[in-house]
Amino acid sequence: MEILAFGVQADERPLLETALRERQLSGRCLEVFLNRDTAPLAAGHEAVTVSVNARLDAEVLRTLAAGGTRMIAQRATGFNNIALDVADELGMTVARVSAYSPYSVAEFAWALTMALNRHVPRAVRRTREFDFRLDGLMGRDMHGRTAGVVGTGRIGAAFARIAHGFGMRLLGWDLAPDPDCEQLGMEYVGLDRLLQDADVVSLHVPLVPDTHHLIGRAALDAMKDDALLINTSRGGLVDTEALVDQLRRGRFAGVGLDVYEAEAGVFFTDRSLDVVQDDVLARLMTFGNVLVTSHQAFWTHDAVSRIVDTTVTNLEDYVAGRLSANVLVGPGRPAPRPPAER
Repeated sequence: MEILAFGVQADERPLLETALRERQLSGRCLEVFLNRDTAPLAAGHEAVTVSVNARLDAEVLRTLAAGGTRMIAQRATGFNNIALDVADELGMTVARVSAYSPYSVAEFAWALTMALNRHVPRAVRRTREFDFRLDGLMGRDMHGRTAGVVGTGRIGAAFARIAHGFGMRLLGWDLAPDPDCEQLGMEYVGLDRLLQDADVVSLHVPLVPDTHHLIGRAALDAMKDDALLINTSRGGLVDTEALVDQLRRGRFAGVGLDVYEAEAGVFFTDRSLDVVQDDVLARLMTFGNVLVTSHQAFWTHDAVSRIVDTTVTNLEDYVAGRLSANVLVGPGRPAPRPPAER
């Protein structure tokens, strides 16, 4: 059985190829992402592995199934990009990486926070032109301010521990309080209260129907004018058009987005020579207090190594007929409920 890997990035490729070779699995890596145009490439491959930017809707899944694909190993935690009910109907096995380094994302969320707070991008642009003025570079101490953590799973809890190290007051919102966060002094409150009180709001919840546009017009209105909003989870958590409207009004000290709700087909690719067709994304880029990065929060050697190792284990389990906790749908396992991992 030869495995076809879609959407393999240059830094990821040696890790994936080495892991496959060491486990005595045969695989081929492609840079292209899996979508309706590239799905026919999988014909004759019983198993494929895909990145988070793959689009596995009903049409793509049926194309894969018609070509003989029976197993999909997603190299990511979230699975809102996969029509699991269709995969289940087609008798396919779909597995994910249920957990990897939470520190990679939490630390990057803080990198965005501090870069925005201390105006690092602006300072770097200036000093490259030998402009060493301090005008417009004044930030704020994080010590004594309030961090609002929306979702306190593994990543949210790691973000909270860093905030605690800064000496911040902690507010949390989640369906179930985390005892370790409570030991740090976190107070669990309603989302409205968190948004009203927090100086930094960081999002760490999965994207499911109930959380789509969780940060919409009303939520944005509730936030402080000088708050920092950070999203390293899923782009669909934020109503981007509503966010642009708020930014036009001069609100928020900074917004850090590592994810974007219309990123599929754009992020992880070079569009530097293209005409930008997404007016909302183009408008976001014009605000000096907005940082947009390319869904890279998870992109550390530690995290990607764990993702690759788990993905290859999922492929081994499929070959051996084993059913692990990473399997979302497959023989004996119906389509799952929304994910708990953040």
